[in-house]
Amino acid sequence: MPPERLRSHRCGAWQRCRESVIRQATMQLLLAPMEGLLDFVLRDVLTRVGGVDRCVSEFIRVSGTLLPERVFLRYMPELENGSRTLSGVPVRAQLLGSDPVSMAENAARLAGLGPEGIDLNFGCPARTVNRHGGGASMLQDPESIARLVAAVRRAVPAHLPVSAKMRLGFHDTGLMRECAQAMTENGVQELVVHARTKSDGYRPPAYWELIPQIRAAIAPQVRLIANGEIWTVHDALRCREQSGCIDLMLGRGSVADPGLALALRAAVAQGIPASGVVPRDLPPAVPWAELLPHMQRFWNVVCSRLTPNQRAGRLKQWLNLLRRRYPQAEVAYQELRTLTDQALITQWLQRSMERVASNAYSSRD
Repeated sequence: MPPERLRSHRCGAWQRCRESVIRQATMQLLLAPMEGLLDFVLRDVLTRVGGVDRCVSEFIRVSGTLLPERVFLRYMPELENGSRTLSGVPVRAQLLGSDPVSMAENAARLAGLGPEGIDLNFGCPARTVNRHGGGASMLQDPESIARLVAAVRRAVPAHLPVSAKMRLGFHDTGLMRECAQAMTENGVQELVVHARTKSDGYRPPAYWELIPQIRAAIAPQVRLIANGEIWTVHDALRCREQSGCIDLMLGRGSVADPGLALALRAAVAQGIPASGVVPRDLPPAVPWAELLPHMQRFWNVVCSRLTPNQRAGRLKQWLNLLRRRYPQAEVAYQELRTLTDQALITQWLQRSMERVASNAYSSRD
């Protein structure tokens, strides 16, 4: 065989082997922490839909004081349910801060409440967070990261997992390997990489192809998880192929398409490669009629747990993202857009449920 064809053959065989390994290995799908959006209410709904292995809470900000237990419980009421959602999916608590002593003290108090694990936030791009030295701003100083992680690891029991979430950098990617090493060499056992810098914000694309450089820089036993701009099954398969990561963290994509994790698992089980064709018009894994009862539950919990001025906005916020995947959500959003009265929204949901039930009954006749 000529050298060129030999190289091509080897390259093709290696690629097929790599895709096979990625496809066959046990895939973990995590639900991302998202401040003001993916809180305990949506965690409950999305884990009831299924396909998610674990969640991470929104960040609990640590700013120099020892937080009372009620603060941890407010952000993560699952702590009163064995650190699990009501459907039984584990939830890991996330802390955000920059002072090693304060973070360690709060991590120790949090550990006493029995979380599934403790996650550290080195990825939040919010200006207010970064202005106070937390979140992604720490990616400018790997030594500070090392001190903080080491302090937290010493403060919590050895059996308790410590993980972290980072971006590729602050202004650029120049320190991404050093930051990842600072985390993993000081006690982080699992690392989620949002494949954008702080400066990139949430603008597409995500640079999944840079994640292998982090993989090469850290110990092989550290679990590496890719995150960022995963809206569809096709995105997820491409992310796995380009990042080399078996595991993924899903964020806005799962909020917009609650069945995304289920659809991805089905695609992987069928052996669809990253280069395979996934129809763009594939119907959602969870039809609108099946999603409506989850939406009603969401609304009931919102009304029982959140203040009146927050309730209507939370439902509209979810519907706004659902519009990406469901034409019915566009109609619902327009009908509810100007409503703020809780009773009127409850009536709208009830009528929607009745219409779906009536249509289902008619189709059987």
